[in-house]
Amino acid sequence: MLLRVHRPLGSMLLLCNPLSACLVGGARRRGLHHGESASAWRKPEAGRLKLNFDGSSKHASRRASIGGVYRDHEGAFVLGYAERIGTATSSVAELAALRRGLELAVANGWRSVWIEGDAKTVVDVVRSRARVRAVEDLRLCGEIAELLPMIDDMTVSHVRREGNRVAHGFAKLGHGAARPQVWRDVPPDEVLRFLQRDDQGQGK
Repeated sequence: MLLRVHRPLGSMLLLCNPLSACLVGGARRRGLHHGESASAWRKPEAGRLKLNFDGSSKHASRRASIGGVYRDHEGAFVLGYAERIGTATSSVAELAALRRGLELAVANGWRSVWIEGDAKTVVDVVRSRARVRAVEDLRLCGEIAELLPMIDDMTVSHVRREGNRVAHGFAKLGHGAARPQVWRDVPPDEVLRFLQRDDQGQGK
């Protein structure tokens, strides 16, 4: 299921605080498609970049990391990131992964982005269909809300885990990262096989 939002300059898109996400301030919704969550990664259309994000939180220790990847309409790797974020819940890790991905889009001047993740609750928060109550979740939602208006043309979708393997690979790398990492143009060896499988439409 995709939700596409196109916003003319000067309009505003934000997440309502404290409990729900909403689109306000003149944002136009465009291309609301109904259907099941995808099970395989899909390429964005020409002129757009696609962000897949993922958060990882280990059950026993709750040590958490984040990761994500940007690819173009040909499926080519553009940028990847990984970072250790200390102790966190899985929802905090997922939200932090999305926030970092949006920060990188803004820093690089990317204004047309397809956002996709395998955490359905986080996707639904952005699509105004879920509520968050935990204090840290709310803080991250507020920070995401400040970044979203800087994306002029945005699509949001949910994908099953098998379609988010590359982002998951970056999140796993984050556990061992001594400092935040960003890769440009050339991906790390650890995610190459997943990139190739996505490009071939294999997904798993």
